[in-house]
Amino acid sequence: MTARPNYYRFHNGEKAPLQFSDAEYEARLNKLRKIMSDMGVDAAVFSSMHNISYYSGFTYCAFGRPYALVVTPETSVTISAGIDAGQPWRRCYGDNITYTDWQRDNYWRAIESVAGTGRSIGFESDHLSLLQKAKLDTFLAPSRSVDLYETTMLQRMHKSSTELTLIRAGAAVADVGGFAIKDAVREGVREIDVAMAGRDAMEAEIAKRFPDAEYRDTWVWFQSGINTDGAHNPVTSRKLERGDILSLNTFPMISGYYTALERTMFVGEVDDASLKIWEANVGAHSLGISLLQPGASCSDVTNEINEFFAERQLLQYRTFGYGHSFGVLSHYYGREAGLELREDTDTVLEPGMVISMEPMLTIADGQAGAGGYREHDILIINEEGNENITKYPYGPEFNVVG
Repeated sequence: MTARPNYYRFHNGEKAPLQFSDAEYEARLNKLRKIMSDMGVDAAVFSSMHNISYYSGFTYCAFGRPYALVVTPETSVTISAGIDAGQPWRRCYGDNITYTDWQRDNYWRAIESVAGTGRSIGFESDHLSLLQKAKLDTFLAPSRSVDLYETTMLQRMHKSSTELTLIRAGAAVADVGGFAIKDAVREGVREIDVAMAGRDAMEAEIAKRFPDAEYRDTWVWFQSGINTDGAHNPVTSRKLERGDILSLNTFPMISGYYTALERTMFVGEVDDASLKIWEANVGAHSLGISLLQPGASCSDVTNEINEFFAERQLLQYRTFGYGHSFGVLSHYYGREAGLELREDTDTVLEPGMVISMEPMLTIADGQAGAGGYREHDILIINEEGNENITKYPYGPEFNVVG
């Protein structure tokens, strides 16, 4: 019987155009290698979807299998499962090795072939499981292990000009989905029907703007009535009724980069109690946008919005932080946790960072004004203040629809 390899190179076809230039990926890797040198790391072993995508352009589909990117001073190699054949090679910057499933832990044997043994190894503590960390220690026998989670997160927080161009395009696509949803809203229509209208419009817009991209993972959460109480509630077949509160949420995914549009809406009319809460949330949203300035800390911005709500006896209805980072992220993989508008985050805003403003109030069912109220804009921090790249209007004047 012919011996079967533990891993091999399946470079099938030619390299496909990636979302960024070779120079962009080289710049990211050069910054990473400077971090590695400063921290005494010989090889970095990344396992998270966000870092692999950020440094190589390849966004994997795990489906129960582990993936990796190994970076040394000389090489950058993605490690992928055989089920994906040549797609990871075509869609990554750098080299690619395919591991086979003919013997358990060939994934780690492939990593070892690049990282070596007995060296100083960088890893991600926020992603690598206890099981896989034990295997790293067994197969690579590192002389020391160095956590790169925070330093790589800090690198990803500061966007390049090409990243900002992509994020601006994503925000425009989210607006397209928002207008399609507005057009689809009317009494008797199901949430799922409205959501599909928004998603289809965004998919078509992404394909028009990015003809060389892969298309996946763009989605809509469109909620009505009691379903608006949570920010991440899934779509249902509930039919819209006149006077319903609605939550519009469009999420384009472009080559691993996430953007979003979120708006409070009402079907046909809005009652006085709901209008009062909605206007308060809109006021907090406008205030928050004005506070996102270079030099401001996330915690200070949070505390000012808290005071705004407290003065109106509404702070107890706040459900989460007031905003978060953008870039390589998704609802099923990581984001820069150090750039969130929360009381316990003291990160200072700097030009080149991208952050949302998204206050939300949730009033329980059975109370006046029941429902979830949320507005969401994307802001690029610059030297003068911020650039709001979300163009879909917010507030009652535009968003009582159907």
